[in-house]
Amino acid sequence: MFAMFQYDELIERALKEDIGTGDLSTLIIPEDYYGEARIYTKSNGIVCGLPIAELVFRKVNPAMDIETIACDGDRIKPGDLIMKIRGPLAAILQAERTVLNFIQHLSGIASITRRYVDAVKGTDTKITDTRKTMPGMRSLQKYAVRVGGGVNHRFGLYDGVMLKDNHLSALTNLTEAIPKLREKIGHMVKIEVECETMEQIEEALQSNVDVIMLDNMSLEDMRTAVKLIDHRTIVEASGGILEKNVRDIAETGVDFISIGRLTHSVEAVDFSMVIDDTKPSIKKYLTQDLKI
Repeated sequence: MFAMFQYDELIERALKEDIGTGDLSTLIIPEDYYGEARIYTKSNGIVCGLPIAELVFRKVNPAMDIETIACDGDRIKPGDLIMKIRGPLAAILQAERTVLNFIQHLSGIASITRRYVDAVKGTDTKITDTRKTMPGMRSLQKYAVRVGGGVNHRFGLYDGVMLKDNHLSALTNLTEAIPKLREKIGHMVKIEVECETMEQIEEALQSNVDVIMLDNMSLEDMRTAVKLIDHRTIVEASGGILEKNVRDIAETGVDFISIGRLTHSVEAVDFSMVIDDTKPSIKKYLTQDLKI
């Protein structure tokens, strides 16, 4: 479900960053000049962020008439038309870069996520994201992962426990620490422990943790670990996950594969916005045609 209100502040910051005290490039365009623009795809992928794009246009000028041709999650190819925008021409141009920045980035996340999801199709393994997100963009980036067919890991430090190597170095005994931790967090919160060796897995199992992460293990070690755990906890694999090896990792029997590159180093999907040259874009449209 896409809750638009939670992105208002982010969009306003993005527009303020770009427009600042005013767009100097559109000073020559009268406010009562109207135009039509179209957004096209220039590369293959999964489209994502169209509700955000629509909200950006309306933030700049509520008088926009917007028609979305595609939907988030659709497969796209070069030349596909995904959106039409009619309204004050200066406002359309002012929103252009912010709109494209959002949909290019989010579509990139959705696209790479879909490739990983497709690679493990037929197994019971789910592809999940991490907290390796751009500051301020986590909620949207995780939305894009869901659009691509993945699932979300914890959203922050507040909704799940993950004890990694640096945490474990501060603990003398995991089996004693876990019961004390459960008293502090309540019964609704899960505890995950990162493990690199079979000895660490044994200790995590004795501590009755909810999730065991197999960190940077070889395929052989993962298979051994999955047999050792034997469905007593959820098993997650992480570290060194690539499209070329994700299928092999899934076939070891892990439940989840977490991948930081879904969000931290994604390649954008290319889009462009063009003013429709078949219409008098430097002339005022009739009000009734614009539906405003």
